[in-house]
Amino acid sequence: MRESVQAEVMMSFLVSEELSFRIPVELRYDTCDPYAVRLTFHLPGDAPVTWAFGRELLVDGVGRPCGEGDVRVSPVDPDALGEVLIRLQVGSDQALFRSSTAPLVAFLDRTDKLVPLGQEGALADFDAHLDDALDRILAEQGAG
Repeated sequence: MRESVQAEVMMSFLVSEELSFRIPVELRYDTCDPYAVRLTFHLPGDAPVTWAFGRELLVDGVGRPCGEGDVRVSPVDPDALGEVLIRLQVGSDQALFRSSTAPLVAFLDRTDKLVPLGQEGALADFDAHLDDALDRILAEQGAG
């Protein structure tokens, strides 16, 4: 049975040190791809852009710097845990987003109630949908 968790969070898109603007970001978690979360960024004047990456990366990145390569997540201040930075990179192009930690934690808590962290592989239909999920991820990355 396919189930999902969705939330909308307002994030700051940090264009430079002097320029940023708030954008809506849709967070989605789906049991057919239990290891991943999807963030869809609604940038003004552009088509929405979706990134998929490991749910565990987002969970860990709320409390400490995490990630290598294209996706990095870290708290703005590891002692305060009030805000999180999400850095997305393709080649030399990168985008930096800042979010309050509370809505991310609330979303992650809802995903954990649906599929507890570490129990993703126990889903009965996971193997049946793995190829479809990987195809979707690759298609999203190719389109992004």
